[in-house]
Amino acid sequence: MSEQLFTRLLDRSVLEISGKDARRFLQGLVSNDIEKVSEERAIYGAFLTAQGKYLHDFFITTIGSRLLLDCEASRIEDLYKRLKIYKLRSNVKIIITDAYQVLALFGAGALTSLKLPEKAGAAKFFENGIVYTDPRLALAGARCILPNESIGKVISAGFSEASDDRYQRHRISLGLPDSSRDMEVEKSILLEGGFEELNGVDFKKGCYMGQELTARTKFRGLIKKRLMPVNIQGAKLSPGTVIKQNGKTVGELRSTSGDLGMAVIRLEALEKSDVLTAGDTLVVPKKPKWVNF
Repeated sequence: MSEQLFTRLLDRSVLEISGKDARRFLQGLVSNDIEKVSEERAIYGAFLTAQGKYLHDFFITTIGSRLLLDCEASRIEDLYKRLKIYKLRSNVKIIITDAYQVLALFGAGALTSLKLPEKAGAAKFFENGIVYTDPRLALAGARCILPNESIGKVISAGFSEASDDRYQRHRISLGLPDSSRDMEVEKSILLEGGFEELNGVDFKKGCYMGQELTARTKFRGLIKKRLMPVNIQGAKLSPGTVIKQNGKTVGELRSTSGDLGMAVIRLEALEKSDVLTAGDTLVVPKKPKWVNF
């Protein structure tokens, strides 16, 4: 029997953007093409500094004329304030709403039960909210923005509630970044985090904040390190732990869940056969199938 699970992502919140200029407003700020967003398609994207460094990432969907951003709860106020700076005289309304919860739905058969195709970003209405195949990678399952009073409908659809740790292990095993837990604010660049392969950047859309550096790193081959899943063989490690190879620092651990973690590792270290360590603990990189390096 297929195992269909859902996790309430309590570390995520929803930002609502509306008004006749909403799409044009976001189009000049985010890394993906807002014109792709429809009631049948969600996208993944990011908001960068003018120098092309990571600030925020989010999933963008729409219900009616409202654009909904599934974003990091602990930093939603920062995102709100930054967006307000660029609003100027645009006919745009930006609201932090507590009317919704964000859920991850995963496990064998999850997309089938939701009647969603295995196509990244495919979306549909669901119980006064919206559910969509993860725009980064269909293997991740689905995400859902659902009114608080409709959570029971997910259980009625055959899903069992799973702990946050269960979802984090699923996410990490696929090599998917989780906002500032894995991307360093004002330091990381998108292509280090796999945003190109994970459908988070549109190189044809034209100008947006930080577009120049993002394009340059792609076309000049400037990526020297990558975020990827690792297996931790030994003592439990904490985020921020330095990873070494033959005594030389070659990476850093980011988010973790038991013996699994996400780490930023220099590509030159991956080309060598020498092991990676953090103290006496062995750190084994696990290159995801979807990456292009």
